[in-house]
Amino acid sequence: MPRERDLFANFERMRREMDELFGDVFGSVGLTSRRTGFSPAVDVFYADDPPRAVVHAELAGIDAGDLGLEIQGRALTLTGHRREVDAESRVYQQLEIEHGPFRRTIELGAEVVAEQARATYQDGILRVELPLADAPSHTRSVPIERGGPAPAQSDVEQR
Repeated sequence: MPRERDLFANFERMRREMDELFGDVFGSVGLTSRRTGFSPAVDVFYADDPPRAVVHAELAGIDAGDLGLEIQGRALTLTGHRREVDAESRVYQQLEIEHGPFRRTIELGAEVVAEQARATYQDGILRVELPLADAPSHTRSVPIERGGPAPAQSDVEQR
């Protein structure tokens, strides 16, 4: 198992190096493939007591005042900005922590009560708890009549 982990770590390192290499080449001719900002990692799960959706977002290094949260229907949208540290006096060997603005929309698998949502931010993790909405009953049993009325004689003759 450790070999597989090292293999994937090497692919990730290689991807970053390729992004750096081609990002600089394409950027010099105005064809940059690098996007601005980043997309934070999230976990979404459902808890039973009380029934709720829970979202954890990894937002280390971001000030709570730079975060925004919006709920519309089943969509939870996180916005924010990770500020870049003053890099003028630094010479980097490796630079992997992404900076800039972000906007991430998470589609939830159930209806929620947006007015009762709670969010806390501690140790770089944003935790959002959204109570699940009681599903309105759209199911209706329809009785089936047996025999029903016989078609009128005039209806039978027209066929």
